[in-house]
Amino acid sequence: MRLLSAVDTMFYRMESDRTPMHIGALLTFRLPDDAGPDYVRTLYNAFAELSFLPFPFDSEVVDGLLPEWRTVRPDPEYHVRLSALPYPGSEADLGTLVARLHAHPLDMRRPLWEAHFIEGLSDGRFAMYFKAHHCAVDGMGAINTIKKWLSTEPDRYVPLSEAGPKAEVPDRNRIASVAYELWNRTTDGVSGSAELVKSLVGMIGGDNSHVGATLGTPRAPFNATLTPQRRLAVEVLELGRLKAIAKATETTVNDVSLAVCGAALRRYLDEQGELPDETLTASVPVGWERDEDTLNAAAGFVCPLATTESDPLQRLAVINASTTRGKKELLAMSPNALNHYTLMGLLPLTIGQKTGALTKIPPLFNLTVSNVVLTREPLYLGGAQLELIAPVSFLCDGYGLNITLVGYTDKVILGFVGCRDTMPHLQRLAVCSREALDELEQAAA
Repeated sequence: MRLLSAVDTMFYRMESDRTPMHIGALLTFRLPDDAGPDYVRTLYNAFAELSFLPFPFDSEVVDGLLPEWRTVRPDPEYHVRLSALPYPGSEADLGTLVARLHAHPLDMRRPLWEAHFIEGLSDGRFAMYFKAHHCAVDGMGAINTIKKWLSTEPDRYVPLSEAGPKAEVPDRNRIASVAYELWNRTTDGVSGSAELVKSLVGMIGGDNSHVGATLGTPRAPFNATLTPQRRLAVEVLELGRLKAIAKATETTVNDVSLAVCGAALRRYLDEQGELPDETLTASVPVGWERDEDTLNAAAGFVCPLATTESDPLQRLAVINASTTRGKKELLAMSPNALNHYTLMGLLPLTIGQKTGALTKIPPLFNLTVSNVVLTREPLYLGGAQLELIAPVSFLCDGYGLNITLVGYTDKVILGFVGCRDTMPHLQRLAVCSREALDELEQAAA
């Protein structure tokens, strides 16, 4: 058995019926030309063997004052499932099914993940939806896990991972190992907190301070009490277009992506007659180097999305100035200090979610916008080519919208997750993102 880290424990404690804390991914594949009628079932059966389960997918959480991972033998019939859409299944049918699967909480008494194979898609395709609790994996960790299942070679198949589970600490060493872990956390806490205090002093003042952006965050319509059900939307943008804009404006692809999101939100809320007078802000996660035992390794800064700005180039300039400073300040800290910075940010969210206070206090930011890269090469699962991977993230109470971007081959896929009742027209927001890219591209030209 091993203790959950302090950050992992925060995500574990934030779980509620209205706000399940798992993240997910929807992958669509094209069947090989020679695929038989049992092709997907064969893949499902091979995956369900669970031949090599890496930590922590081979473990359940034992709750307590200090939650612990305990190695178990997962039930393949429970964790790996086969479903089918009425043929020919459309994108809308798939989205509806995955939205319902994503709204359903994980069983916290079992290993915290599920994999769903979905047949019946039109045009010779099938899908896979995978979800895992945020205490077990973050966005970059999920991407790394998915990459282990896939191959650049069409004829190679890896059941789950080539990494075997780590040996469990024997019970006789449990007290000693827990004491050793607590001692390490204490010493890390002292040094990390001291470094963090010094860094925070420099973050507060000056232009483009993300601390200042936090204090000026308005309340958007989706910063409200959440209900359990979710809506999903997906938009695919061309990476080449984003790169060309970044080069022309001397910014980054991530800056351009944030500017597209900001413009899309401005257009969407303006159409609803609900655009705030102050700019919306986004929490932007930044990952840092992790070891194999670290499940969550990201800290975030708050970036203004310049939704009050009508000029797309000026919006991009505001975002670039904020991200340049924010990333520089975070990456100047050690991993230990960044871990404590993450804890400092999660603490009010955890307490607020458990007490119901998050919808009563001013929001710290309006939404989260994160960005990860899968690969620039085409990938395959047992000969089936991966066409698209759509990220499906989590929502906290009072924060009813999340946008996650994944780079794959020559595309950037935007995955929108919203509360069903506070974001009733989520697909329109996805359409607005493409319109925003067109607008920014014309301005940059």
